[in-house]
Amino acid sequence: MTENRHSGELIAKVKWDGAGLVPAIVQDAQSKEVLMMAYMNEESLRLSIESGVTWFWSRSRSELWNKGATSGNTQRIVSMAYDCDGDTLLVKVEQKGAACHTGRYSCFFNPIGVSGAAADASGAAPDRFGTLGRLEGVIAQRYAERPEGSYTTYLFEKGVDKILKKVGEEASEVIIAAKNKDNDELRSEASDLIFHLMVLLRERGLPLDDVIREIDGRHGKPTTNKMR
Repeated sequence: MTENRHSGELIAKVKWDGAGLVPAIVQDAQSKEVLMMAYMNEESLRLSIESGVTWFWSRSRSELWNKGATSGNTQRIVSMAYDCDGDTLLVKVEQKGAACHTGRYSCFFNPIGVSGAAADASGAAPDRFGTLGRLEGVIAQRYAERPEGSYTTYLFEKGVDKILKKVGEEASEVIIAAKNKDNDELRSEASDLIFHLMVLLRERGLPLDDVIREIDGRHGKPTTNKMR
């Protein structure tokens, strides 16, 4: 009863178009990559809320469809929200496999060149940590698509023990480079460590945002004395 009431309240707040549909943007809850856009009607939204996986309405087939029911590339819903106008939904998911019917991780794989895209509207430089966000997206793509010949695919196929071994090896090499006072070597080894650590985070389903939030939450707090 609680779930039905919840879905009913949400459905009443959505602004449905003339065909009784609302666009739903699907985003990877971990990498923040936009995966796809589809449409929901009242029934598919209700099913999504009550089942915890995505359901949509196919405009071409005029029928409900459960994402991944035939392909196995399911989407477990982490959170849902509607925008300020109530006419668009944002669905954050845990994506299993590729989101796109082409076998791609995301449906949005066709880039468009935009003049001055490296800077924002104010002319400011891009986020200095934006590379980490892009790397997280690439790792998520490799995790979903598993392209043959990719080193990242190799790590995921070998499993968490192999990834942990590489994290340990790279951490040791960072220590050696620092002890050798070789900053060129340290820069290279630190890059390898960060990469393998981010692969581990994807394997474990832990978003980089959660790690940053943990670091941010510690700022200004007194450190604990473990000797006490």
